[in-house]
Amino acid sequence: MTTLKDILITRIKSDGPITLADYMVTCLSHPEHGYYATRDPLGAAGDFTTAPEISQMFGELVGLSLAQTWLDQGAPTPFTLAEAGPGRGTLIADVLRATKMVPGFHDALRLHLIETSPTLRAKQQATIEKDGINWHTSVQTLPQKPLFLIANEFFDALPIRQFKREGEAWRERLVSVAATNLTLTWSNPVAPAELTHRLTDTRDDDIVELHEATISYAAHLGSIINTHGGMALIFDYGDWRSLGDTFQAVSNHQSIDPCTEPGNADLTAHVDFEALASAALPAKYSRLTPQGIFLERLGITQRAEKLAENLSGASLNTHVKAYQRLTSPEEMGTLFKVIALYPDGASPPPGVEP
Repeated sequence: MTTLKDILITRIKSDGPITLADYMVTCLSHPEHGYYATRDPLGAAGDFTTAPEISQMFGELVGLSLAQTWLDQGAPTPFTLAEAGPGRGTLIADVLRATKMVPGFHDALRLHLIETSPTLRAKQQATIEKDGINWHTSVQTLPQKPLFLIANEFFDALPIRQFKREGEAWRERLVSVAATNLTLTWSNPVAPAELTHRLTDTRDDDIVELHEATISYAAHLGSIINTHGGMALIFDYGDWRSLGDTFQAVSNHQSIDPCTEPGNADLTAHVDFEALASAALPAKYSRLTPQGIFLERLGITQRAEKLAENLSGASLNTHVKAYQRLTSPEEMGTLFKVIALYPDGASPPPGVEP
């Protein structure tokens, strides 16, 4: 049986080495062998676990931030409620449950999900149990209406290009073939215009990652939000400016060689929040906020205490561990960060600061 590795080797031998971005797109999105096209990657039996799968509290508090922002902006009707990369649909289901008592919110919303995987679309339909879901393969096709969007661990899976500095030039990371295996190599020296400004804050052998897909997506989201109103809450791991090699492959909750099993591992890279925020202009962006601080500002401690009143034994222990995992600086509380996009002239969503 032909594997994705076979397909990639044949392509590279015919056309030459491919960029890391091309490799990521093929491995994650190939219609027959792509990682997201063939499986549900979430949970203990999958390759990673996200915040909404850890506890309902995450989605509940995100929902309250969304609903309050909707009210603060005059309760626009209708509006687009969207999630990019909804996984099993757990987050949006929790958001919908937490906001059902907000007058007019559910009547006004039109639900749009950005998801390429048929497997996950089926999971989302079963989890959300709502008619009239609109699926998209890209944010580029979202309606030109007030947009209230959540993206949790979405941008880290968008393709990147990677460059290593060499004097006044750069070498780009490529995927090539060595014997019968795929391998990472470096190109001949190049001088991409997008990296000219990084010559001032890098040294030889420093690695910088370019997030072209992230920039394109953020520019589109920023345009809709600034023109029509709304907001975006973006949760992910990363930092304000790209520096260093953050490309990784994860399988069964463990890091592996990204070239070993193409199509069978999740490929990600840290988000460059500066590039994302700058691309969204003239929409405003908030300060980059640790996830734990965001959740604490919205009252997760009080919510956790309330839920704990009806728990005991193993259930209580699991609940306490979930709270700690979401908020502790030693776990997801600091590793994951949130940034908000909102219209120029509006207030930032609850949980973040301007």
